[in-house]
Amino acid sequence: MIWKKQGYNICFAVIVLILALMPLFLSVGMISSSSFVLFIGKCMAYAIVAIGLDLIWGYTGILSLGHGLYFALGGYAMAMFLKLQATNGQITSFMQTGGMTELPLVWKPFLSTPLAMVLTIAVPAVLAGVIGYFIFRNRIKGVYFSIISQALTWAAYSLFTGLQSYTGGNVGITEITSIVGSIKGDANRAHMFTLFYASLAILVLIYMLSYYLTHKKFGKLLIAIRDGENRTYFSGYCVSRYKNFIYVLSAIFAAIAGAIFVNFNGSITPTQMTISYSITMVIWVAVGGRGTLVGAVIGAFLINLCDYSFSSGTMVEIWQYILGAIFVVTILFFKGGLVGIVRDQLPELTRKLKHKREAN
Repeated sequence: MIWKKQGYNICFAVIVLILALMPLFLSVGMISSSSFVLFIGKCMAYAIVAIGLDLIWGYTGILSLGHGLYFALGGYAMAMFLKLQATNGQITSFMQTGGMTELPLVWKPFLSTPLAMVLTIAVPAVLAGVIGYFIFRNRIKGVYFSIISQALTWAAYSLFTGLQSYTGGNVGITEITSIVGSIKGDANRAHMFTLFYASLAILVLIYMLSYYLTHKKFGKLLIAIRDGENRTYFSGYCVSRYKNFIYVLSAIFAAIAGAIFVNFNGSITPTQMTISYSITMVIWVAVGGRGTLVGAVIGAFLINLCDYSFSSGTMVEIWQYILGAIFVVTILFFKGGLVGIVRDQLPELTRKLKHKREAN
């Protein structure tokens, strides 16, 4: 009975426990390289994005194919702050290459730590709020919303690659030291562990907030919008406000994830803003299981761990095809993803086998 009621939370708690042990495994030599722990740190950022996508797609039925935009905006904001910390407020090398002699106005707010942290969240939130207001107010949904989200992401990608003097162009902002200091090398393991556990705490808090929202009346309204938007309208609810709120919240989660990603990755490029990157995020949620939260977390870790293992060697040329095939099979035959298989398909198969044995 406890498993049926709290199964998702128990599963998430097990994931958190395993993650919490990763730095300890590295310390005792069970993990040979610190690069794997850094990779797991990036996976935690991906899991945060996946939770946000699950809120708008799994629970609300809004398929966004442009969340890489908010992920990258949060990443760029954090990267700008960290880069200015490294240069003591002076212009960067790509600014010098572009002919600049002083810090651009758009960079100056990131000289202040509190303002930089606020902007990391506020810029994606305001952008998502404005976009959502006009889209949802005009009741644009379905494939039309997905196309618009893709178009906006492509426009932002073109803008960031074109403004090389401001953003670093295709190369992006590189050689970034994390907010707690250098995390590379055995001498800086204390910094890496601090960043790792801080990121894990943020992941837990975001999961708890999302779980709270989805298990209250608000969550039931999101599901009602997904399953029957017109009926929800006729019931007296302002659907556009609920959709805009959850869209902005998911954008904030993506921005936070981007900021965490930059700290572990040490760089940010427009690649994180591409349409293909956004579609990959959707695949994480689909494979793990929509409308479960923990399924999104599982999908983010599983797909990226597979990518980490198969993106080199003999599998490197066919891994993307395998990933695409997994996505297609999941959508066609296992709409509940991995969580759905465990929750629905396996018990149903067990019951059928049991009835067959009893009949014989």
